[in-house]
Amino acid sequence: MAYIHIENLSFSYPTNSRKALEGINLSIGKGEFVCLCGTSGSGKTTLLRQLKPALTPHGRKSGAVLIDGKAVSEYSHREQSSMIGYVMQDIETQLVTDKVWHELAFGLESLGCEQQAMRLRVAEMASYFGIQNWFHEKVCNLSGGQKQLLNLASVMAMQPEILILDEPTAQLDPIAAADFITTVSRLNRDMGITVILSEHRLEDVIPVSDRVVVLENGRKVADCTPGDIGDALEVVGSDMLSALPAPMRIWRASSSKGKCPLTVRDGRRWLTDSFNILPVNSKKLSVYSEPDDPIIELKEVRVRYEKNSADILRGLDLAVAKGTLHAVIGGNGSGKSTMLKTICFEIKPYSGKIFIDGKRIEKYKASELFGELISMLPQNPKSLFVKKSVREELEEMSGDIDAVVNFCGLENLLESHPYDLSGGEQQRTALAKVLLTKPKILLLDEPTKGMDAPFKRNFAQKLRLLCKEGVTVLLVSHDIEFCASYADVVSLLFDGCIVSTGLAKNFFAGNSFYTTAANRMSRSVFPEAVTDEDVVEEIEKAKENNS
Repeated sequence: MAYIHIENLSFSYPTNSRKALEGINLSIGKGEFVCLCGTSGSGKTTLLRQLKPALTPHGRKSGAVLIDGKAVSEYSHREQSSMIGYVMQDIETQLVTDKVWHELAFGLESLGCEQQAMRLRVAEMASYFGIQNWFHEKVCNLSGGQKQLLNLASVMAMQPEILILDEPTAQLDPIAAADFITTVSRLNRDMGITVILSEHRLEDVIPVSDRVVVLENGRKVADCTPGDIGDALEVVGSDMLSALPAPMRIWRASSSKGKCPLTVRDGRRWLTDSFNILPVNSKKLSVYSEPDDPIIELKEVRVRYEKNSADILRGLDLAVAKGTLHAVIGGNGSGKSTMLKTICFEIKPYSGKIFIDGKRIEKYKASELFGELISMLPQNPKSLFVKKSVREELEEMSGDIDAVVNFCGLENLLESHPYDLSGGEQQRTALAKVLLTKPKILLLDEPTKGMDAPFKRNFAQKLRLLCKEGVTVLLVSHDIEFCASYADVVSLLFDGCIVSTGLAKNFFAGNSFYTTAANRMSRSVFPEAVTDEDVVEEIEKAKENNS
């Protein structure tokens, strides 16, 4: 018998006649690692929450969810808490205490764990997850990666048999995200924990999964091994083909034969063997000139949150040309969000100068600065929601609502409550509200967070159209693939300063970690290729030369 058994499960939210889940049948064995994926709104989060009754949303439900042969609803709250661990997408939501060690002990205290046993479990988890060096830190001082690792450790302290993770890396930089997935894989391998993980970024997840389950419009459309998922998605004509890891996408796009590579290492070996080219050590330096008349300019800007605290921005210089898509990347805690808040004067620097369209920012009235000149999409889209439906959220604004509904793909969501939407759908709804102000400068804080691969491509094309119309887009992001494919200019923010700026393709071709999977996979053969399309183009050229 399967350890987790879902039988003919259907679910719909009270405010939406469309079924969020329809006829789901799924069996998961004990100790399996299952990757759950699908486009935004496909039902991933709704399905995961059916496995944790304390988090199951209100709505109409039919079908059965069994764990170890028993309906999940029949387990007591204490049994559910200790047996089923759940890590959420929103990092801050799950943190409830002020200190790291308090957070590790909180769940155990709630379960009434004896003090000596609790101290042992807390020490064990801190050591296992490498938390001992920041064990006594305040939670508010941690980076995003540390906070999410703390969430995972706190859940694991209760020794669950099942670990459910809902897009746990959505707010993490690429390095922290890879480390986090490696840790989850180690838990599955070392401790035999059953893992069900929902993700949009699949580069690191698919290779360590036993199975990949794909949802589409609330239905299961694929359920197979990682090596077979590409063929399964092609059979059903799924848009999720574009979300597969870069080695898989490139292999399929180049019509190659043999075994499909799942990892960068496999892809590198396949390319090297296929084209018989010796490794090339080549780095192309960025050729970039700062704009003569930037629409956004920061000079020696310094920001700190408290008088005696360390600077968050340490003499930051930045110049953004009008009508460009300028991306800023960097690790969690490097100062990216602070930079955006400073540009729209939500945070005032204690030193330095900010110019917007050639004018000192202090010279603008608030009514002049916000709205038609500058609009910002915050990292937390829920902060913009004040109404009971998407339609009401948009009608609160002025402007061409039909146009932004089409732009953001909200046609089927207008009557939904914003808080009932998936993370990606909330992001698109918040973007629509921001766009209705028709700004000249659009500031975007992690705009692709929670967005599926098909919509990202659509979103990027529409951002490019805005730039052609003269809108300047400045975004900060952990999404390296998105920035490499669609940005004009990319800057790296490190330790509160911009340390490098370059044209997108040249910038990423010269990096070791802050670069695309396609570049890491192909640089020994095609050193200047950065995107999937670049690699496929070089493969076709090589095939022609060899024929």
